[in-house]
Amino acid sequence: MLPSFGPRARVLVTLAAVLPALTLAGAASGTAGGSEGSGGSSSLAALVAPVVVPVVARGPHTGARAKDPRRTRGLFVDPLMPAANQDAVYATAFGSRAQALWIIPEAYPSASVRGTVREYTKRALDAKKTPMLTVYGIPGRDCGGASSAGSLQTAAQYRAWIRRIGKGLAKQKAMVVLEPDALPFFGSDAPCDGKPADWLGMLRFASKTLSASGAWVYLDAGHSNWTPYDNRPGLLKKAGIRYDRGFSTNVSNFRRTTDEKAYAATMLRGLRRLGVHGKHFVVDTSRNGATPADDQVLNPYWARVGKRPRLVFQGAFDGTLWVKHPGESDGEVNGGPPSGRWCDFLGDRLLARSESSTCG
Repeated sequence: MLPSFGPRARVLVTLAAVLPALTLAGAASGTAGGSEGSGGSSSLAALVAPVVVPVVARGPHTGARAKDPRRTRGLFVDPLMPAANQDAVYATAFGSRAQALWIIPEAYPSASVRGTVREYTKRALDAKKTPMLTVYGIPGRDCGGASSAGSLQTAAQYRAWIRRIGKGLAKQKAMVVLEPDALPFFGSDAPCDGKPADWLGMLRFASKTLSASGAWVYLDAGHSNWTPYDNRPGLLKKAGIRYDRGFSTNVSNFRRTTDEKAYAATMLRGLRRLGVHGKHFVVDTSRNGATPADDQVLNPYWARVGKRPRLVFQGAFDGTLWVKHPGESDGEVNGGPPSGRWCDFLGDRLLARSESSTCG
């Protein structure tokens, strides 16, 4: 699941399984467009005399919903992402695209995470682009799998960490993917090592806190092949999606976008039946450029890079993101190195090129 550390994070922590690129710096790419504003303000008119109607000067947004800048500016590209610093073929195919900055407690604990988030978002805003982050630190994450090491241990630790992230995100107009895989993992009947008792409460707290910062939060909802999912709309409601912009699908997975849109439509219908309306969704397309040949999810040979990240704002569909970093390993399966490590041959695989023998 996890991306690899960038240069700064490697100084902070050494892990047996390195996670997706946590790097900080800015460039610009991606497009955005849409027709409906988000947010706004209301005004209160007061009577100042029984027969006098006051004349009020209107500013450009008075009485109308101000246009949210996320609807018009592109996504932020970080030039220190591992792919951006590889050979030209990978830098062009992968490194020139916007990818999420993964905020994880191993690299960015409570003491430093607020500053890390604010430093990154400031650079994005200075570039007039939208910062995109993934928050991934809930206790028990990945159910003991390759990305489980380093998560927080208690609900109190998690809430303190989330509060600090929220302070860093305040008024930064960011987009946040919240806790990939947590809800479908913890909400299933399958065994899950380290599953926390209060996981719904922690997700609800994170949804409320991060959304209150002004971020567009997308609570992760798994993907179309993660079945059964009849109870997932109910779990999304219990996990606090009412506070969020919506949900994310296909994070670090390989399902085709058409399948994910159909799955998202099912989730939206289920939410509406539960009284939750107006939610949106995003799809991770970083590695969904080919129809899956089987159910492998760790460095499958058939995987191909998907369509570039782009915000479109078409109805409930906000657009495509690259949450997982193409070219970084899912774990030591199908020839891959430890989770999160960049590998040339994994990039070759996604580009349908002859695989090189190098990794890094």
